[in-house]
Amino acid sequence: MVEAAQPVAFGIDIGGSGIKGAPVDLTTGEFADERRRIPTPEKSTPEAVAGVLAELVDSFSLPAQVPVGVAFPAPMDHGVVRFIANLDQSWTGVDLPALVRDATGRDVMAVNDADAAGVGEQRYGAAQGRDGVVLVVTLGTGIGSALLVDGVLVPNTELGHLEIDGHDAESRAAESARERHDLSWHDWARRLQRYFETVEMLLSPELIVVGGGVSKHHEKFLPLLDLRAPIIPATLRNRAGIVGAAALAASGRDH
Repeated sequence: MVEAAQPVAFGIDIGGSGIKGAPVDLTTGEFADERRRIPTPEKSTPEAVAGVLAELVDSFSLPAQVPVGVAFPAPMDHGVVRFIANLDQSWTGVDLPALVRDATGRDVMAVNDADAAGVGEQRYGAAQGRDGVVLVVTLGTGIGSALLVDGVLVPNTELGHLEIDGHDAESRAAESARERHDLSWHDWARRLQRYFETVEMLLSPELIVVGGGVSKHHEKFLPLLDLRAPIIPATLRNRAGIVGAAALAASGRDH
């Protein structure tokens, strides 16, 4: 049972294979209970996923006033899904907070998953306490990005899809590209250098935070990059989406 006196919100991270959730202590950014995971339904329609979300929330003993934040793998327009790649196409145009509110009976906020991770790192992780322009990038199957200015999220940046040298950036610089082409860390770092120097030229960030599973090997590639801004590894890693979504739900805003 999560104590009602705790400043708590519930965070959910929806992925193509699994839906994960946990209550988050908003004072520390730590999970207030053990994270739970339910497989994403094979036919991942809005109705099927909403049922899983209700099951996930109901599996915790949460006070009625605890809000829910959902990190979702698509660009969001104030909670409305603009288009979808990793789930059923029927998600396009769905008002996600309304859907989850109907399923759970709780106040709900929804945000792009990379944006949620960025907010998590800014409030509780590697970028905590940093003002100015902060860029959080996740390197995985693709390249996710979150841009924050003085702690305020600029939503849906999708900087992994910048065209650089005639290529979609993530097709050459994502972690999946390193694995697909069997690149050495040095060869991959050259591609990352080209990507980050382009982003730096466009946005002049004062800090770059790199997340995704590969960030646990940051010592193999981050020291090879030569940028104006400090570039450091994320600290929340796979907790960042849940934590950031919960934090945004508690503040009652999606950006």
